[in-house]
Amino acid sequence: MSGLNTDWALTELDKFITMTVMTNNSRSGPGYVSITHTSSTAAPDADVTKQAQVVEKILDRVISAWRTEIDNSKNNRWTRHREAAIRAREELVRAEEIKRNLGDNAPEMSAANLHPWIWSGARSLWQSGHYVQAVRDAVTKLNAETQNKVGRRDVSETDLFKQSFSLDEAKPGKSRLRRMQPEDGDTYRSVQRGAMAFAEGVFAGIRNPLSHEADQELSEQAALEYLATLSVLARWVDESTVEHAGGSV
Repeated sequence: MSGLNTDWALTELDKFITMTVMTNNSRSGPGYVSITHTSSTAAPDADVTKQAQVVEKILDRVISAWRTEIDNSKNNRWTRHREAAIRAREELVRAEEIKRNLGDNAPEMSAANLHPWIWSGARSLWQSGHYVQAVRDAVTKLNAETQNKVGRRDVSETDLFKQSFSLDEAKPGKSRLRRMQPEDGDTYRSVQRGAMAFAEGVFAGIRNPLSHEADQELSEQAALEYLATLSVLARWVDESTVEHAGGSV
């Protein structure tokens, strides 16, 4: 799994699994007036809570939908975490075996490795399985960061990107984004037109349909592909230089 230190993750998961073994504290027999039925984790709850802070981040990487796909117990707050940790451990240990035997060793893509604007916009809702809203929020973040970069609030979305990547010279209040230096000729004009067309496609083909159909939901795979598309545009914007009126950068 890209970017993940597997040995470290396994150590942290093992620690959590050991800490959350349930111990029966019931007392019965001679000398006891009544029988009590209580249980507790092997480690104090405060220590388990500290370890859970780290483990949750590992689970988000390995089993992204664990919060919604695994049931929790009313009697034990750590039931979902423990089962997810056991599953995640098996996933990491047997990842290569699974790939070999299922016949698919294709490269993987993690949402967390997309452009920071996109993942920061989508992260909270993505982790709760709200994929449509996660993509919408990623678009909102991309739009806001682009406005910040060119210093504009008077335009947004498709018009913002068309004007920003326009081949026209910058004017007062209308800065431009240059993916490469204008003196590069045909290649320069090509990448500028490509960015404008790509941005228009993003808003027409992704953002607008998701905004107009409030009751729909996306599969995780489809949503990830949408985020990857947004990440390309975000990277182009982020890596572009800003041209101000008079040719200043």
